[in-house]
Amino acid sequence: MTEQKLISVIVPCYNEEEVLPLFYAEITKVSAQMQEQYPELAFEYLFIDDGSKDRTLQKLRELSRSDTRVRYISFSRNFGKEAGIYAGLSNAKGDYCVVMDADLQHPPAFLPTMYEAVRSGEYDCATTRRVSRAGESKVRSWFARLFYRIMNRISQTEIVDGAQDFRFMTRQMVDAVLSMTEYNRFSKGIFSWVGFRVKYLEYENVERAAGTTAWSFWGLFRYSIEGIIGFSTAPLTVSVILGLVSCLIALIMIVATVIKKLCFGEPVDGYPTTICSIFFLGGLQLFCTGIVGLYLSKTYLEVKHRPIYLVRETEENRDRFAAADEAKKEP
Repeated sequence: MTEQKLISVIVPCYNEEEVLPLFYAEITKVSAQMQEQYPELAFEYLFIDDGSKDRTLQKLRELSRSDTRVRYISFSRNFGKEAGIYAGLSNAKGDYCVVMDADLQHPPAFLPTMYEAVRSGEYDCATTRRVSRAGESKVRSWFARLFYRIMNRISQTEIVDGAQDFRFMTRQMVDAVLSMTEYNRFSKGIFSWVGFRVKYLEYENVERAAGTTAWSFWGLFRYSIEGIIGFSTAPLTVSVILGLVSCLIALIMIVATVIKKLCFGEPVDGYPTTICSIFFLGGLQLFCTGIVGLYLSKTYLEVKHRPIYLVRETEENRDRFAAADEAKKEP
């Protein structure tokens, strides 16, 4: 008799009320097809409600009542997608773990191919890589490509351009990811840093099935800074180089000024020279101090050892919280 294998499908959610029914219908259809082909497989669906402000939690309660395979964790507030991924991996029971979004931009139809790659033992992880950014603005696409180029130049951890968080992983790889318990998390970098054998599946970009994305341009910019700070110390080196260059420029200016005065008798423009020097050196110092401050702030957050997330509700205490919410609605 073939030993049963459990696949945990981990789905971070933030304001996904509109798309959840569509995702559930699609993932259960694909799961059923896989179970027909591979009778040894079983599934659990672990949804992480990241402090949603719409009816996402209510939808998850309904799904968990109607399907015992559905589990969920609801945070006490919004902790971010990185915390959601970590919480899902920490609480998943499966021999294999899948991380994917609820908006169907990570097509469940890829799961059979991913399972085949990992099941063979040739790979420890199967993931998708976007080969196009159709539907995105040109500015956003340009900055995304720039981020990958910068990261791969300044970091020893290679991050494949277009690689996504949609991953099918063995338990061994999941345990390796969980061993990295830092508070400031950047999953793309963590997945690459732990290594293991990864198969990349290329596909065209897919639009959201419903709702709107929670990722703004500013949010993605901050996320990219997290990645750079978390997996490279190159910015600190840049600040040192800038300091040396500014000193060299200042030295050249001093020598040039002295030569002009002593050899050619030219008057020295005091006020403009002083103001330009102050602005140049002051801006350079603030820039370098800001880089050091970013690293120091991350260290400050790490040493406080705060939890990565806090849980308010799960499917195990669902009825108690649902009753309390209903009581609040009564006049």
